[in-house]
Amino acid sequence: MDINEIANKAVELKMYHGYNCCQAVATALADETNLTLEQLNQIGAGFCAGMGNLEATCGSLIGAVIVAGSKTEGKQTLQKARAMIETFEDMCGATICKDLKAKVDGKPLCPCEECVRNAVLAYGKVMNN
Repeated sequence: MDINEIANKAVELKMYHGYNCCQAVATALADETNLTLEQLNQIGAGFCAGMGNLEATCGSLIGAVIVAGSKTEGKQTLQKARAMIETFEDMCGATICKDLKAKVDGKPLCPCEECVRNAVLAYGKVMNN
């Protein structure tokens, strides 16, 4: 599966299968880890609505960084995370859930499904998928 197909899968998980943004991204990228789907879902369970419903860091972005940490085995993960955050922000206009959901001309700056898609694409760009 290429990164665009993985991004589409993440959106489908979010929109139609009850996954939160973090879980959708982490689960769609599961093949990048040594973790099970169940483990990824458990890890991502509290990172919805902006990190535990605080409207803080976007859960989609957190999911991508979790997978990067697993893939890199914690080595140089901070640099990869920073690059993903910057890429995501360029694509979405923000990294904070509250800002992403803020209305611009009556629409959110970046709807959740686009955040999910863009987090996977940012992961792919930074991790060279």
